[in-house]
Amino acid sequence: MSEPAAQKLSHVGPDGSARMVDVGDKPATDRVAVAEAFVRVSPALADRVRENSLAKGNLLEVARLAGIQAAKRTDELIPLCHALPLDVVDVRATLEGGRVRIRAEARTHARTGVEMEALTAAAVAALTVIDMGKAVDRGMVVEGLRVIEKRGGRRGDYRAPEVPP
Repeated sequence: MSEPAAQKLSHVGPDGSARMVDVGDKPATDRVAVAEAFVRVSPALADRVRENSLAKGNLLEVARLAGIQAAKRTDELIPLCHALPLDVVDVRATLEGGRVRIRAEARTHARTGVEMEALTAAAVAALTVIDMGKAVDRGMVVEGLRVIEKRGGRRGDYRAPEVPP
């Protein structure tokens, strides 16, 4: 990578090596990020989730708790990610037809954003759906993991375009 191109990327040092971004001079501001993911499930698993009859317990509740726990450990999982004081993490897992929809929101007052925390919460919640339901449905698929909203920070607010189901 050429030096001018490397200097444009915030996580790449002048020598091309990966580095953590220095946010020390940035002001702390309120920041919010919302992410979503979907897990496509079989009709049989959807029925079991609806009936809350899985041997491992309540799939939607366990996935929700796993997502919250994951958001709190994002800096341990993602290289170069800053440790953030999270004010709140809210994860919702709902059965919508033949898929589980996961929505994760993370909020902080800090020098850097919480997109990775919201994404990590949604991703781990989705993986937990697979773990909880794999005895009934071995063919589950995670789809559509993305940031759908971001507020705060230097680059301003962002809202993703709607995607049809």
